[in-house]
Amino acid sequence: MAAASENGASDITTEPVVIDDDVKSGFQRDEMYTEKLSGTVNPYERHVFLCYKTHLDWPARVESSVSDPLPKRLAGAIKDRKNDFAVKTMLTIFEGGDVTGLSDGDVLIFPDMIKYRGLEESNIDSFVEDVIVNGKPWSSGTVETVTGSHVFVCAHNSRDKRCGVCGPPLIKKFNEEIAVRELKDQVFVSPCSHVGGHKYAGNLIIYSAVQDEKVTGHWYGYVTPDDVPELLDQHIKKGEVIERIWRGQMGVPPVETTEKAVEESLPNGNGLEVSEKDDIISNIKDQKNTGSCCQGANGISCCRDESSDPKEVKKSIFKPGFFTKKWEQHELYTAGAIVGALATVAVAYSLYKRSH
Repeated sequence: MAAASENGASDITTEPVVIDDDVKSGFQRDEMYTEKLSGTVNPYERHVFLCYKTHLDWPARVESSVSDPLPKRLAGAIKDRKNDFAVKTMLTIFEGGDVTGLSDGDVLIFPDMIKYRGLEESNIDSFVEDVIVNGKPWSSGTVETVTGSHVFVCAHNSRDKRCGVCGPPLIKKFNEEIAVRELKDQVFVSPCSHVGGHKYAGNLIIYSAVQDEKVTGHWYGYVTPDDVPELLDQHIKKGEVIERIWRGQMGVPPVETTEKAVEESLPNGNGLEVSEKDDIISNIKDQKNTGSCCQGANGISCCRDESSDPKEVKKSIFKPGFFTKKWEQHELYTAGAIVGALATVAVAYSLYKRSH
């Protein structure tokens, strides 16, 4: 609208441009589908979910919020006992309600497919000791079996706007499609707190038992409402992974992935002789499934540091994080010098034995 000024010129008043949330933070944002998703999940082997309030009530750091003592105490207890765990464990907060039949203080554990009700601040230590550390039934609660497939959708708006914009529409679409397929008692969808990878929103995790009854936890990113029918029909019903939006899954990465990471971590891929590279990869294979790597997973993550057999000096060198940084040249020279020295001693000793 133009308005006349004193000198006869017209002043043009423009309305501020309003950018739609979906364009700025939602499914239409520019960063959608710009990065490869596969391999963006840190290794872990157990996932604990604490039911607590609603996703609209969670502060950005709900696991450390003074105003939210229950998740703060549980997160603290898990962190304090992390070295006692047999497997790497994650903690995530989720919202219960009528759909799941769960309320504040109820806990779900995957891949165990069990739940406990009524966790309180006063009995958190016994819960962690009995269930998380020792893998035994909780002395202060009754274990129940979890059935069906459970979908956790990140809707943690106070932590990241993208999750807050993408999460609710995904949950709504899931519930609509579940109703159409009459899967109300078989598939359960819940909002959850931050699981890592804001830029991949919509983010979700699906825990379910596949045909061989093995429980799997698959992570998906860049998920839109249009993907929901396929997730229900292909992933949940048939157990088939949807590769184009798949981020990874619960468990230790396959050896092939680790081998590739080793190759990429070597200086330009040419810092070692072929035999030395093969020796390193061989050590990785030897260590497969002997322990988990503590890499600071999203949310709360804990693991037990494995102790190597003193006799197996070679393996003890390869500690968590050893392959995640590039080798400096002087480190290679040092390693070579040590090997050379050992070889020299061995030869000298052999000659000594022959002469005597």
